Amino acid sequence: MWAGALFAAGALSARAGTLRRLGAAAGLVVAPFALWAFLIHGLFFPEGATVLAAWGPARVTVEGLAYAGAFVLRTAALVGTMLAFSVWADVAVLRAALVRRGVPAPLGYVLASALGLAATVSDRMRRIREAQEARGLVVRPGPGGRVLAARLQAVPLVLALVDEAGERALALDARGQALPGPRTAYVDEPDSAAQRVLRWALVAASAGLVAAALVPGVAHAAAATGGGG
Repeated sequence: MWAGALFAAGALSARAGTLRRLGAAAGLVVAPFALWAFLIHGLFFPEGATVLAAWGPARVTVEGLAYAGAFVLRTAALVGTMLAFSVWADVAVLRAALVRRGVPAPLGYVLASALGLAATVSDRMRRIREAQEARGLVVRPGPGGRVLAARLQAVPLVLALVDEAGERALALDARGQALPGPRTAYVDEPDSAAQRVLRWALVAASAGLVAAALVPGVAHAAAATGGGG
């Protein structure tokens, strides 16, 4: 299931022409989780029985690697799906649609900003890299050079995002974002019959997946309660 979701996100991103942006953004998020998972579960998995290699207390086991691989696949599927939607969706149209359907304006702005965060970070990182290269920063080839360049770009990226957040807060206050009352959106969102059918089909599929995941747990708890009684 997780592999299918990841494949679908990649296929839809390739069709939309955003696969490269999706891969770069997802790699920055998933890579640290993958490193952590294989270090912790791949070397120190307590239930591991099939040992491939051992160095003192650290043991590489088949069970640990399988658990770490499943964890990374699940994380990659969730991150890939969310980022594929955030890169593909038009944030302005989405926010206008949320406001028209009764979602509070501050909540709609927060949701839209969260979905557009990947594109914002990517654009800001590109500007910082171009500015540093213009000032003489030389990125050495290889992973070590990229890691060093990322470390030099991380601090100005965070400072720029914090400063931009403050400026946006002042602009939203000036526009009366927190005031109650109806809102007027000048962006017209397309909503065809096919989109409505797909939207409700996704809602039904999501509800079915949640129910399928909860039913075995409820049945197991009921059986345990009955057996204990």
